[in-house]
Amino acid sequence: MSKKITAAITAVSGYVPEDKLTNFDLEKIVDTTDEWIRSRTGIEERRILKGEGKGISEMIVPAVKQLCEKRGIDPMEIDCLIVGTVTPDMVFPATANIVCDKIGARNAWGFDVSAACSGFLYTLTVGTSLIESGRYKKVVVVGADKMSAIIDYTDRTTCIIFGDGAGAVLLEPNEEGLGIQDSLLRSDGSGCQYLRMKAGGSAYPASAETVANREHYVYQEGQAVFKFAVKGMADISAELLERNNLTGDDISWLVPHQANLRIIDATANRIGLPKEKVMINIQKYGNTTAATIPLCLWEWEKQLKKGDNIVLAAFGGGFTWGATLVKWAY
Repeated sequence: MSKKITAAITAVSGYVPEDKLTNFDLEKIVDTTDEWIRSRTGIEERRILKGEGKGISEMIVPAVKQLCEKRGIDPMEIDCLIVGTVTPDMVFPATANIVCDKIGARNAWGFDVSAACSGFLYTLTVGTSLIESGRYKKVVVVGADKMSAIIDYTDRTTCIIFGDGAGAVLLEPNEEGLGIQDSLLRSDGSGCQYLRMKAGGSAYPASAETVANREHYVYQEGQAVFKFAVKGMADISAELLERNNLTGDDISWLVPHQANLRIIDATANRIGLPKEKVMINIQKYGNTTAATIPLCLWEWEKQLKKGDNIVLAAFGGGFTWGATLVKWAY
């Protein structure tokens, strides 16, 4: 009898641009202060991808190349590449296709997934299904966003939060029971009114009027989103543990979406995890949307041990949210 195939993360990588935008830089642009930003969000600086014509593929390509080098594989071995993002290089073709061309992944097919800050978890779940099917051996899952492209730097409520970055993981089949164990994903489209980008799609195509009305930027009602995010991320993480008969004592690490330090703390408290078991890098990168979770895995990789139980949790615009249980494979 053949053993059950699970999808294991066998390598992680990340990329952030060199240019930094600090709180002190923002003090010169909008009416805010370093102390105000740090006390409410935990953010001190964020990275910005600068240069004309540079989209997220500019960050994904080095991340995926790094991934292949670490695992010792050729891009030609990649079966599928999936990108979670709300800031693709262009409406079409998919950024995944552009990346495959740039890295020489000629045997891969790919597509993009749009789920805002939950984009990496949604994408990871899809990639896991492809591996579990037995049809694919190497699936690259990416979370990447260039939020600076859709942020209004005259809006002090949103411009302080977001940064740019990309993270990637390689999924491969495993028969030891390691890898992705379970996922709970949710969505609620009624949240669209609180966090969205109104124009640029088929409902409100780009026009002189939409540009003049600044409708191609992120719109957020901070208090409403905060309330939903605290409950959504914390509850789904607790539900995931309960469904798998686990407690906080069984978890080595919480990898939360880096949206706000208070939301992260609430999620950790809900599942009974001390701060030393929580990955936090929001102070350095801000909210990189779909990239936050893989960037954390990339930074903490050397501290992870084979068999560690890890909870990934996210909440995103529109609304989307979820939690994934991973048993680390190396």
